[in-house]
Amino acid sequence: MHLNSHKFESKFPFLEDPLLLLILSLILGLFFYIVFFGYRQRNLSYPLYRSIFLSLGICCIIAATFGPLASQAHTDFTAHMLVHLLLGMLAPLLVVLASPITLLLRTLKVEAARSLTKILRWKLFAILSNPIIASILNIGGLWILYTSTLYSAMRHSILIHVLVHIHVFLAGYLFTAAIIYMDPTPHRKSYLYRAMVLVITIAGHDILAKYIYTHPPANVPVRQAETGGMLMYYGGDIIDLILITIFCFQWFKAARPRANMNTDFG
Repeated sequence: MHLNSHKFESKFPFLEDPLLLLILSLILGLFFYIVFFGYRQRNLSYPLYRSIFLSLGICCIIAATFGPLASQAHTDFTAHMLVHLLLGMLAPLLVVLASPITLLLRTLKVEAARSLTKILRWKLFAILSNPIIASILNIGGLWILYTSTLYSAMRHSILIHVLVHIHVFLAGYLFTAAIIYMDPTPHRKSYLYRAMVLVITIAGHDILAKYIYTHPPANVPVRQAETGGMLMYYGGDIIDLILITIFCFQWFKAARPRANMNTDFG
C-alpha cells in the first residue's frame, strides 16, 4: 500500500485547521482527565500538575501524528524531524512526568492494582526497563531508521509509517521512564548506572544528528537534511537538558539524607 499525502489530507481536512486541531487535543486531554482522574471520587489526592503534563503530552502526540505538521512531514524532512522531537522525546518526557502507572494504580480496584503490580514484576519488564536495553531500542531504532532504507519505506507504506511512529513513542517513553523513576518500579538501577547510560545515549543521538547532516537519508534534499540534522541536534539537546536536570535533582534528593547522616555522626 502506497502513501499518498494528498489523499491523506483530503480524508482528514478538519485536521489541517490548527484551531480545530487544538480543540481536538483539548477534548482528548479532557477525556483522559475524566477517565483517569476518577480517583477524586475516592477522595484520593493527586497533584494537578501531573494532569497538565499528561494533557501536554497528548497534545504533542496529536500534533505529531495528525494535522498540518504531520502532513508536511511526509514530504519535508525538517518537519519530519520536528515530529521526531515531539513524538520521540518531548511527549514521552511529559507522559512520564505525569506518572501514569501511579495514577492507574490509584484508580484501579485493589485486586486489579495487585494484578498490574504482578505484571510489572515479570522478567520481560525487567529486561525492557533496563536503561541499556531501553537505550538500544530508542537510539538504535533511530540509527536503523535513518541509515537504512526504512525511512524511504515508511514514506510509501502506511503500515510501516504507523509502526515506526508507534515504536518511536514507545521507545522514547521506555527510555525516559528507565532514567527518571517517576512511577514505582521493582527493577531499579543505581543513579551512577543510569547516568552513564544517559550520557552514552545523548552522545549517540548527537552523533546521529551530525551523521544525518553530512549523509542525508535516501531521497532527502541536502538542504533539508542539514536543517533537520541541526534541529535534531539542538532541539534534542534542549529536551535532554530538561531530562538531565530532573535526573540530577532526583539524585541530589536521594543522596542528601545520607550526607546529613554522615555529618551528624562524623
